Amino acid sequence: MAIKTILPEDKLPTKWYNIAPDMPEGSLVPPLDPGTGQPIGPEALAAIFPMALIGQEVSTDNYIEIPEEVQEIYKLWRPTPLIRALRLEKALDTPAKIYFKYEGVSPAGSHKPNTAVAQAYYNKEAGVKRIATETGAGQWGSSMALATQMFGMECTVYMVKISYEQKPYRRSMMEVWGAEVLASPTDRTQSGQKILADDPDSPGSLGIAISEAVEDAATHEDVNYALGSVLNHVLLHQTVVGEEAVAQMEMAGVYPDIVIGCIGGGSNYAGLAFPFMRDRLRGDKQVEFLAAEPTACPTVTKGEFAYDFGDTLMSTPLLKMHTLGHDFVPAGIHAGGLRYHAMAPLISALVDAGHMDAVAYTQNEIFEAAIQFAQTEAIIPAPESSHAIKAAIDKALEAREAGDEKVILFNLSGHGYFDMSAYDQYLSGNLVDYAYPEEKIRESMAKIPKMG
Repeated sequence: MAIKTILPEDKLPTKWYNIAPDMPEGSLVPPLDPGTGQPIGPEALAAIFPMALIGQEVSTDNYIEIPEEVQEIYKLWRPTPLIRALRLEKALDTPAKIYFKYEGVSPAGSHKPNTAVAQAYYNKEAGVKRIATETGAGQWGSSMALATQMFGMECTVYMVKISYEQKPYRRSMMEVWGAEVLASPTDRTQSGQKILADDPDSPGSLGIAISEAVEDAATHEDVNYALGSVLNHVLLHQTVVGEEAVAQMEMAGVYPDIVIGCIGGGSNYAGLAFPFMRDRLRGDKQVEFLAAEPTACPTVTKGEFAYDFGDTLMSTPLLKMHTLGHDFVPAGIHAGGLRYHAMAPLISALVDAGHMDAVAYTQNEIFEAAIQFAQTEAIIPAPESSHAIKAAIDKALEAREAGDEKVILFNLSGHGYFDMSAYDQYLSGNLVDYAYPEEKIRESMAKIPKMG
């Protein structure tokens, strides 16, 4: 039986942790204007973000107060449980202790509402009427649909076309919460029209969907854009996960030797990892950090650490991050939330500085791990989260060989109850592994701007 550790409500975090002041010296570099190559100021983002979020994006404060209205909504599902996976440990015959933070208990079924609610709150305070956003697997889109509904706002979601077709019930969830959901690329925006003119059968990508959502926000008054990962303020909001986990691990009388999470844009892993990374950066603990991604979109394991655009149509400022190139279009793997061409600048900088490692897995590997987890711990995990499970299992097996009672912590960032078609394909033997070809990666990365 699993052991759950629940944080008392009166111990819930009231502040988000901002890792920026603790980052290695020289690791933080500013966004650049693609036209001039010079650092941009806050005014460059004012057309699509409220000033409160822009302030958080560049903040040098270690902690930022969580507004009371946001705290009250968080209490619908927070605190989330920290669970020791005793049955999985037994099945693996490992001396390692495996813990996971379960974010699938949120109304949207993942960690994404942690930032969606915060972003909706600040936009509402700024007088914004509608949010335009993108989504890959649908977890972010459903979270923003939920958040805007709670604050009486409208929401338009540009959903990557392959996911729109693979995950119809995610679309239905967004529509239940009042959002308009469009299969991207669409013919509604100039960005979408350009992509469709070049490739009428385009499966879409997060980069394309971002281009459409940014254009929507920039060309309409009272409309702002919201991003579900990558940017500093998004990762900031997610640290409520790790701050809870720090307190819960203390309640359980343990401290992790290794912290694991899946990465697509980086938000769920950063949310869990950063409060523990704080101890490493300040010299208090020697914790190992491992991020897991798909071989079909190997952003960190094979990408270049360079300035690049966050979207396909090159409408965003340039950010220094691990990237496969802004026009990278990945295969239609089922881990839709991990199909982004770039990684959060904060995570990229930590990898570059040697504080974090990454590993890539195929689809069949992660579904094998997901099945073992579901059959021992009863939760059917999202395909994205299953990358973290696979990494945790591998580390637990290493501990078995070494006879090491290592403490492993990973983020189970969401459940997989809307992903059963993917499980059907795996169980029937029809799930295809895909490693993005080296020549395609080189071709895409050749178009990265040569700056900085």
